[in-house]
Amino acid sequence: MDVESFVTVLSHIDQYWSGFVRTLTTSIAALIMSFILGFTIASLRVSGIKILAFFARWYVEFLRNTPLLVQIFFLYYALPQLNIGFLNLSGFQAGMLGLTFYTAAYIAEIVRAGIQTVHSGQMEAARSSGLSYFQAMVHIILPQAFRIVIPPLGTQFINLVKNSAVLTFFAGYDLMYVADSLQGSTGEVFAVYIIAGGFYLMMTIPLSVLVNFLERKLLV
Repeated sequence: MDVESFVTVLSHIDQYWSGFVRTLTTSIAALIMSFILGFTIASLRVSGIKILAFFARWYVEFLRNTPLLVQIFFLYYALPQLNIGFLNLSGFQAGMLGLTFYTAAYIAEIVRAGIQTVHSGQMEAARSSGLSYFQAMVHIILPQAFRIVIPPLGTQFINLVKNSAVLTFFAGYDLMYVADSLQGSTGEVFAVYIIAGGFYLMMTIPLSVLVNFLERKLLV
């Protein structure tokens, strides 16, 4: 590894940027969808409706206890065997949905734990004052729970960005895919992956800083 190796690899910097944008776009889309889905699953778990809580619990258990790679392989290779048009997913779609479903399971548990940290008496007081269950959750319970779950949520979002590297197995043209391609075409190993790591840090460090800022702002 020498300076010339970095010069050789950096001559392909446009490919890194292309992979960076692809990875960032996928991560943001998966982050938004996993938050919405995770939040919904958590709400079902604490809804008190047994059948909904049962399915929500098993969703979490199944997704958390099977490898992410297996889940994406299932979406990409197994679902098309059903010969249903909209289930024929591209590598990008399968990767993004896999990341979403997998991350949502962890977010659901984090949010559920946050909700259950809020004393049950507050829900009872809100309901006795005339608020519906939904209104009590939105106006009383969730604002308190949100402050509690910011640190673990931030960690999970950073994990999502790092987990996006699995897209390389599905021709997602993400950052890791670009790094692997350059490693093959240039023969440089250290420089290729050190630079790829630097691009991942460009995504995870701002996210980490944002989480720390929110923690201080909300005095978690």
